Amino acid sequence: MNIRSLTRGDGVVIGAAVLLFIASFLDIFSIDGASGGTSIPSAWSSGPLLLGVVLAGLIGAALVVVSHGLPQVPKIVGLDLGQFGVAFTVFAAWSALGNVFDPMGGVDNVGSASDAGVSAGTGLILAFIATLIMAAGAIATPLVPALQAALVPAPKPAAPQPYGAQPPGGYGYPGAQQPGQAFGGQPQQAQAFGGQPSQPQQAPTPQPQPPAGDFSPFWFAVPVPRPLFAEDGSQTPIAELAPGTWYLAVEQRGANLVAQTQDGRRGVLQDTSGIQRG
Repeated sequence: MNIRSLTRGDGVVIGAAVLLFIASFLDIFSIDGASGGTSIPSAWSSGPLLLGVVLAGLIGAALVVVSHGLPQVPKIVGLDLGQFGVAFTVFAAWSALGNVFDPMGGVDNVGSASDAGVSAGTGLILAFIATLIMAAGAIATPLVPALQAALVPAPKPAAPQPYGAQPPGGYGYPGAQQPGQAFGGQPQQAQAFGGQPSQPQQAPTPQPQPPAGDFSPFWFAVPVPRPLFAEDGSQTPIAELAPGTWYLAVEQRGANLVAQTQDGRRGVLQDTSGIQRG
């Protein structure tokens, strides 16, 4: 049963069912001038009231709620469980109304009920209110858009961390070196992206790629923003590597590198020219 498929109307039906269950333990009638020792029965002491109001209402509420929580609603004689549930709730409300007018069920042991000062008790009145709300909620839910809203809202997705942002100390890089600092801690002359070099630099010497079997993961930074493609070979970028951020190369595929971003995503960096190794 999927709880997230329940609606606000189902919440009304469930709340009315709880109220009906509580009302079943209260007095079904009251007698004017009755002494404190007089025992007033509850709905559990009256067979017609228990079957026609309490159990009928609870069964109807259960059928309505279960029908909305199942992925496929079973049908009986061409009618689904929800329709049977609505019928049960309407029958319970109608029966409760009759018992409010005749709380003693036609039984008169003291002459006339009106002469004895007998009236509907708290439990019977609450049972009628509960079944009336229950039936109204079951009938109105398919018709009122406000009652069709989800009872339990879907959880909001966590806000993604801005791409390229690094936690204090850098993205796992030893000693939190910056792209202009070598792995061993010695500063290097690095040209700022988009700026002029402070000193003339020689063109970087291309480093020979190690054999595939001797590859060891290493940290690297890109000189300009470069896309990271999915590992399945599709040309749809899954992320963009930004300058000034260290990324971990975890695998080499020919001239390409499989890189891992700060949030754990992996993809293929096809343009490895000019990258700075840590």
